[in-house]
Amino acid sequence: MKPTRTLVVLAIAAAAVTLQPAYAAPGSPLQGEVLETRDVEGYTYLRLATSGGETWAAVPTAKVKKGERVTVVNTSVMNNFQSKTLGKTFDSIVFGQIGNGASPAAAGPAAPEGSMPAAAPPKLIKVAKADSPDARTVAEIYKGKATLRDKPVALRAQVVKVNNGVMGKNWLHLQDGSGSSAGSDQDIVVTTQATAAVGDVVTVKGTVRADVDLGMGYRYAVMIANGALSK
Repeated sequence: MKPTRTLVVLAIAAAAVTLQPAYAAPGSPLQGEVLETRDVEGYTYLRLATSGGETWAAVPTAKVKKGERVTVVNTSVMNNFQSKTLGKTFDSIVFGQIGNGASPAAAGPAAPEGSMPAAAPPKLIKVAKADSPDARTVAEIYKGKATLRDKPVALRAQVVKVNNGVMGKNWLHLQDGSGSSAGSDQDIVVTTQATAAVGDVVTVKGTVRADVDLGMGYRYAVMIANGALSK
């Protein structure tokens, strides 16, 4: 591993209280093969075989079978989570929703037993595209990532999650109402020196990066780097 890459990995590990899991950055889809399922009232716990190793996830009740491949979207992570229903403490567990065809039996917050510490997400709204020749929606950036790679883009969207001060940058999750959970193309990460509050509608101008792998399982299909924010 190159020294620069090593420093990046160490920086992520040091910021574990902000970007907690070793296999899925907050908001990033988690994919894997179902090794085990455990159903409780309102939720399904899944033991998954992923590219980063075995991982537990919890989603609203879903009809999935052992051996099936699933994608968990809208993810958040909690360490040392104690499930009183299962009588088990998970060193780390991913909360989210099934997003690749396995049908959730019920909608609702993916936070078993009311224990997620994160603030309530904002009421999502449809945001008009930025007024700029290089403006794109979130879904358009995902769809065109091959041609947009390393090119400037403008995006107007709502801030749905904020992780400040990680690796010398602030990491914002933005959504504009385009895309879908099923397509895993409704949420995009922006790195910036500026910051904003959850619920703010902002315009960001930055450079599209595709297939970003920061090591330790932190991977992004697409993101906007070095974004300049305005409201």
